[in-house]
Amino acid sequence: MRRRDFIALVGGSVGAAWPLTARAQQPAKLPTIGLLVPSARSVTTKWIGAFVERLGQLGWVEGSTIAIEYRWAEGRPERYPEFASEFVRNKVDVIVTSSLAVLAAKQATTVIPIVFAVAVDPVASGMVASLNRPGGNVTGLSLQQTDVGPKRLELLLEVVPSLHRLAILGNVGYSSAAQKMAEVQIAAKALGLEVARIEIRRAEDIEPAFKAIMGAAQALYVCGDALMTTNSVRINTLVLAARLPTMFPNREHVERGGLMSYGASFADLYRRSADIVDKILHGTKPEDIPVEQPTKFELIINLTTANALGLTVPQILLATADEVIE
Repeated sequence: MRRRDFIALVGGSVGAAWPLTARAQQPAKLPTIGLLVPSARSVTTKWIGAFVERLGQLGWVEGSTIAIEYRWAEGRPERYPEFASEFVRNKVDVIVTSSLAVLAAKQATTVIPIVFAVAVDPVASGMVASLNRPGGNVTGLSLQQTDVGPKRLELLLEVVPSLHRLAILGNVGYSSAAQKMAEVQIAAKALGLEVARIEIRRAEDIEPAFKAIMGAAQALYVCGDALMTTNSVRINTLVLAARLPTMFPNREHVERGGLMSYGASFADLYRRSADIVDKILHGTKPEDIPVEQPTKFELIINLTTANALGLTVPQILLATADEVIE
């Protein structure tokens, strides 16, 4: 065989073998989490940060050992099905979400595991069959409690002891918020308070709602959902203009100028949802992971807002608060 024929033969063999070798050396696709957040990105930074941090502690480092696809619905539930369908098309390994977005994800897939970081009543809403035995491909962390509303009212009364007329603001387009409005209304009447129920369904309803509140109430109770959280700055602007002491469900409102909040730490719930994701990625089926309850509750008080409203917060309440913003 001539030398140049030999070189051509060897070169051809190497060329034919190279694609197979290259393919063998290409890294495998990273496990992927589809993270659908119902609220705005700007108000959920701590929640997502806690989730990603805990994943890293468990060995799932974003960009290295796991990939995360982020979607923020910005308080617009009509976007839930769109994002859930995207995750299914992209073949993510786990979907992490909360609130009614869980139902959209459940409609999109019965195969991909779904973990909810926050859900008010996952059994009544049809997310899971029961808390101990979720069944299907869904599990997570529930906010299913009946005593939080009355506790918030008691705390509000400590700051506004002369309170007689209370307005309750809620998004009745969200069934769990509507349920909470009814529960708080019952608790408020049991405390001898007159109640004005203010209902909204979209962001455009918020400002007109405050016209109804003006003069009809001495304080405001906000029932939480993605719409309220996304529009927390707008709500707080209207609250301060109306000089209304307001009780919110979570700290994000208070960090943006609200008076006070009491409720489960959403950052802690997102952190704990990472543990559930870890179990699933290691082979545990969602149906075998019981739904968990919140263990960390926070009382947050904005003393700057209290001073602006001319309110004196009792020292004992300041001492028991988890955080006082000054």
